[in-house]
Amino acid sequence: MPKLKTHKGTAKRIKVTRSGKLVRERAYGNHILAKKSKARKRNIKTTATVNGKIAKNIKKALGV
Repeated sequence: MPKLKTHKGTAKRIKVTRSGKLVRERAYGNHILAKKSKARKRNIKTTATVNGKIAKNIKKALGV
């Protein structure tokens, strides 16, 4: 069976930590920031982990 190719779009957006967790950036942080509160913008800047069935699918796409 041939090797699986890495899905490059996913690889650019999601990083795998040393413990094997998947980390992604949050949405809504690029434009129209004037109406968003400081606390909301601060929370958008933090990273989020990917959990559950979606994480399994993403790991398959990354070849992890």
